[in-house]
Amino acid sequence: MSEGDIAEPLRGAGQGSAHIVPFPAAQKRVSFDRVELQTILNLYGRKVAEGEWRDYAIDFLADKAVFSIYRRTSEVPLYRIEKHPKLAKKQGAYSVIVSTGLILKRGHELGRVLNVLDKPLKVVSN
Repeated sequence: MSEGDIAEPLRGAGQGSAHIVPFPAAQKRVSFDRVELQTILNLYGRKVAEGEWRDYAIDFLADKAVFSIYRRTSEVPLYRIEKHPKLAKKQGAYSVIVSTGLILKRGHELGRVLNVLDKPLKVVSN
């Protein structure tokens, strides 16, 4: 068989009957960038080392990105760190939310918002 024998059937195959199906457009999702994720994971690592937190989950949704923090895997998250880009010009894109739904802190800078979770312990005397 020569190259011409192979090329001829391929050239004519599917002409007129081929349907081009485009790939569906990728859904746009909100995500944490590298610096944001590094900031969150630094705090998470410290809290794991202290024995306070044990697990996490990350969800990238159409309108927000969520980093959920768990004490145990089977529980509801203790805290949710959320990024809402649509709120960036108003109340701030970042928020820390408790499991009850109460917003602990909201703001424009992730580091400042996360400070609410990283407060040092105080000595209480009798």
